[in-house]
Amino acid sequence: MPQDVKQKSGLIVGLNAGHKVTPRTPAARISRRRGLPSKRTTFVREITREVAGLAPYEKRVIELLRNAKDKRARRLAKKRLGTFGRAKRKVEEMTNVIQESKRAGHH
Repeated sequence: MPQDVKQKSGLIVGLNAGHKVTPRTPAARISRRRGLPSKRTTFVREITREVAGLAPYEKRVIELLRNAKDKRARRLAKKRLGTFGRAKRKVEEMTNVIQESKRAGHH
């Protein structure tokens, strides 16, 4: 079904010709949610990170980011994780970890 649904006029002729109907708004498919973590998953991962801490390569990525070597950090992450997209996401996550630690240090 096209996104720009035009309002029918009820007339036989013209651009918006046709029987007047109310456009259906079907519920979003569950398959569209695929890959999005649930509340439970997010919680479990949070606890795991708290207990287990960072992996050695993640510590190295953080060290590289602190020394302003962003490109090198991404390359290391790519070597460990396989794809550049995952690497970028991981580097972003590690920058957030650095910011959190700075905030925790101030308070």
